[in-house]
Amino acid sequence: MTNDPNRVLRRLPIVVGVLAGSLLMLNRFLTPQITDSQARSDALGVILSALLILTGLLWQQVQARSPDAVQLIGEEGFELASDLPETVKAELAWASRLLLTNTVTRSIVVWYQGKVLLRRGILGANSEVKPGAILQRVLEKQKPVYLVALNLYPGKIEFDYLPENTQGVICQPIGSKGVLILGANAPRSYTQQDENWVAGIADKLDVTLQAGETGTGVEN
Repeated sequence: MTNDPNRVLRRLPIVVGVLAGSLLMLNRFLTPQITDSQARSDALGVILSALLILTGLLWQQVQARSPDAVQLIGEEGFELASDLPETVKAELAWASRLLLTNTVTRSIVVWYQGKVLLRRGILGANSEVKPGAILQRVLEKQKPVYLVALNLYPGKIEFDYLPENTQGVICQPIGSKGVLILGANAPRSYTQQDENWVAGIADKLDVTLQAGETGTGVEN
């Protein structure tokens, strides 16, 4: 479980507000005679302290917290289908490395025309992909599916080829013949920019795979 990097920032208004209010009260008690100007200043200080505390309490509720990450269960590895052309292997290696180093992705599977072309990152125990309802929908509708918290979805059982404690999954279509499947180690961790990045890489892979289909061993 990761620490929240914004914890101190969210609590700072509360701490400052309480401290300022306490000092105002202490100063009031230690002052033998209160002038009108000091009374007005004290009242203003109390209001400002209360606003700081209220702001801190609101920040506790509305500011986004970093999602809790887990250590995915499995061994790290890099597997490529042996019958792929070298150009396709190089493209898959390049794309998977980009995703692992520039997004929250920790596990990658490329499934194309009924065959697993690549597995990289933390590997699940099962190396075979049997498309379930979610993957079928991605292929049919040609639209990605982002499962922000995999544990909440009954359909999670179809992703038995990912680490068993995978927290979030993106299924991005690769044209009409395949799916790029990404597993993250934290829920709700992909941003819109990440999703756009994944879509762009999937489109690039589609072009490469279509161009190399005659030599991939994955043709119909």
